[in-house]
Amino acid sequence: MIVEFEDPIWLAGLIFIPLLILYSRYFSKRKFLRALEFSKLSVIKAAQPGKKTERLLKVTFSLGLMAIAFIFIGLAGPQFPLEQTKEGVNIVFALDTSGSMEAADYQPDRITAAKEAIGTLINQLDLKDYAGIITFDSGASTAAYLSPDKQRVIEKLGMIAASDDSTAIGDGLALAVDMSKSIPNRKSVVILLSDGESNAGYVSPETAAEFAKESGVQVFTVAMGSSEKVLVGYDWANNPQYATVDEETLEYIADSTGGGFYSSVDEKTLGNIYSQLDDAIVHEKEKTPVGWIFFLLAGLLVIAEYLIRYGRWRILP
Repeated sequence: MIVEFEDPIWLAGLIFIPLLILYSRYFSKRKFLRALEFSKLSVIKAAQPGKKTERLLKVTFSLGLMAIAFIFIGLAGPQFPLEQTKEGVNIVFALDTSGSMEAADYQPDRITAAKEAIGTLINQLDLKDYAGIITFDSGASTAAYLSPDKQRVIEKLGMIAASDDSTAIGDGLALAVDMSKSIPNRKSVVILLSDGESNAGYVSPETAAEFAKESGVQVFTVAMGSSEKVLVGYDWANNPQYATVDEETLEYIADSTGGGFYSSVDEKTLGNIYSQLDDAIVHEKEKTPVGWIFFLLAGLLVIAEYLIRYGRWRILP
């Protein structure tokens, strides 16, 4: 078990322990030498404590040193990664709602299949997990705030529809990362669903991925679409418009943030991917502060020293 310290500078105070030991030995030696200056042996014996008293003095001195050491260790903020996890996970879904998500290579279309898969995963989350949804097309917006009320999030999910706009993956990812960190001291995860063709927005996918990495947020990406071009409609000149999948961008985002990339080729595979995502999310061990234990031990040692000095075994007048 590895111990970590929040303020390790306080450990420098432990240097006082050997210094106090050296000073104590030096003081005891000087006291004895002063006694030798007297000519009578009885005076020397009177200057020296009895064996029992001497042992008790050594015990009380040791207790005092240990109390000082425990105080400095407690001030350093010791933390142990105990066998427990943080209270739940913040999971934010970043859903592409651009025009390409209306492609019918999923039945009835990509956006509907993605929403159904998101709903399935939300229902599988633990009670302590929080869920939220970000949508993005030519920009990004919040569809459902991060909340433990998963039924409310699913209701908001049902109101999402695709638009005719372009795709701003970077904007959507950046906003999703920001939402995932809105409730601190919890593991943060973003699950991004898109065809990966980023052609709009102010933030590039690479910049957003770097932001996620610096924020400690894992990003899992799911490619929505088949490997072949899919007809989604016609432009004003009656020219056919096709939707493709940019897996390279999605894979880069996942790899650079320590998440996972999933290449979905049919709607059955999509359901299987989401059933695996919950297992892939790593719940972190919690760093638990234990400084109070050292303060408690220091207090008990001080009480023990006091009882020895002035209690039943009274060694001081």
